[in-house]
Amino acid sequence: MPQLVAAAAAMSPDATALSMGAARLSYGELDARAELLARRLASLGVGPEVAVGVSLERSFEYVIAVLAVWKAGGAYVPVDLDWPEERRSFVLEDARAAVVIGPGLNIDVKRAMEKAAGAEITRENLAYILYTSGSTGKPKGVEVTHGNLLNLVFWHRRAFEVTASDKASHIAGLAFDAVVWELWPYLSAGASVALVDPLTRTSSEMLREWLAAERVTMAFVPTALVEPMLTGEWPKTTALRYLFTGADTLHRYPAPGLPFQLVNNYGPTECTVVATSGIVHSSTAVGRPSIGSAISNTQIYLLNENRDPVAAGETGEIYIGGTSVARGYRNQPELTAERFVANPFSPAVDARMYRTGDRGALLPGGQIAFHGRTDTQEKIRGHRIEPDEIVSVLSRHQNVASAAVVAQGNTCNKQLAAYIVPAAGLAPRSSELREFLSKELPEYMIPSIFVRIAALPLTPNGKLDRAALPAPTAENSLDKTAFRAPESAIELKITSILKELLRIERVGLDDNFFLLGGHSLLGTQLVLSVSERFGVMLTLRDLFMAQTVGNLSDEIERRLIAKLDAMSEEEAAEMLARMEQ
Repeated sequence: MPQLVAAAAAMSPDATALSMGAARLSYGELDARAELLARRLASLGVGPEVAVGVSLERSFEYVIAVLAVWKAGGAYVPVDLDWPEERRSFVLEDARAAVVIGPGLNIDVKRAMEKAAGAEITRENLAYILYTSGSTGKPKGVEVTHGNLLNLVFWHRRAFEVTASDKASHIAGLAFDAVVWELWPYLSAGASVALVDPLTRTSSEMLREWLAAERVTMAFVPTALVEPMLTGEWPKTTALRYLFTGADTLHRYPAPGLPFQLVNNYGPTECTVVATSGIVHSSTAVGRPSIGSAISNTQIYLLNENRDPVAAGETGEIYIGGTSVARGYRNQPELTAERFVANPFSPAVDARMYRTGDRGALLPGGQIAFHGRTDTQEKIRGHRIEPDEIVSVLSRHQNVASAAVVAQGNTCNKQLAAYIVPAAGLAPRSSELREFLSKELPEYMIPSIFVRIAALPLTPNGKLDRAALPAPTAENSLDKTAFRAPESAIELKITSILKELLRIERVGLDDNFFLLGGHSLLGTQLVLSVSERFGVMLTLRDLFMAQTVGNLSDEIERRLIAKLDAMSEEEAAEMLARMEQ
């Protein structure tokens, strides 16, 4: 990869490599700054197989840092700044990171007068180590090689005819493997990449406008965000050719007449971002779109419990073989041996395949239908989560005897519910548990709902019976605050919107939107609903400031009064009549 980017820089040094708003970084600057940092890293002992932590915000510096690590011969480890300190420390220690590149990075391009010696790296050397949620209660690091990465890059460039005139987007979270896919197929081809701002990246509507305004030709958008973008009109300035999606199950076909092709993708981190891919055409078909077929140099096997192939149309566990299969898990040989198994379908003696734990079936046209997980692993807003990791942390709380965590709701509105058996009747408060979890887990792994339960239901063989867990209610929720019912017309309308949006039975004035299971994606929908019902424009920032139903109702009332004061009697009467409908 470093050689490919250097070649692009030599061919067009003044071409834009990265943009963010009005800021631009040329290929010449990108390569020179990465060379300078690579020399510094090499002087600190970074070379082939040496891990380097990269803990930066979405920025030019992040991309420079990753490229510099590769130029020095090392493997980068993304470390999200939003993670709790304990999780960051664990990842860096487990990866055995020799160096950490953090905030305050200042690379003076004027000092980059000479080229770094350039470490000798091969396809077998590590490119990055990415940590995902682990069932043992600790994250597990997936080791991905340069050969794995190059297979993804060259497949993508060929399949979608990437040229230097293309402009891609960088939207995914920095510890999400989709970042690799967003950046390097384009930066290795001389194309440009636009970096999105934090607020826009969480809103389907704002993303649609941003993609059009930036004249992006290829973009990856996670499933939960992309589904609302598949209906309605796009701005006439849209230059998008391909809209890629993945990370969750796609439930919707695109509407006819969209100015781009939708591409659905599937692939675990252990198989380098993408294992299957396919264009999804507009359709009135019932059911979910397929996840496509295998990408180049990748094989998909659908096997039964004896690892024999199932018949076409039958459901089997998805196994993945070929060049995209990662090396294994960092410092976990037993888990590596369990998940990365010998491939009896390949003539190569040392061929392996990855056991995904996902289920699929072969469709008549050769594509694959996705049928969910074989275990309890879940995906929440694009993040892979092992509920047992959350349970292992909860179980360390002094007032928790035992616990279970399950995901509830559909793909786009899925939320985690924690079931707590109190120790000696000392039920902890939900706020106390959230604070306890936040010290070790990122925000997306903290349950939205906490339910008190006398004992966990078990199956006859002693396993947790998830189907027997009671539905969360106001009565069994931990430390539910005293309920204040809505009274005014505005309060009643807001609670009605929230009941429908969050799919819950009761909402009081003191209920906190985010503690009810709300998040930024649902917040965007709430803001749009308020605009439609009341004719006032709110932002996500307003919602973050208000948080409770009562505060939000007060803010809407204040804005309505200001709006009414500026109207004529006739306009005011018209607006009130619309609100009463």
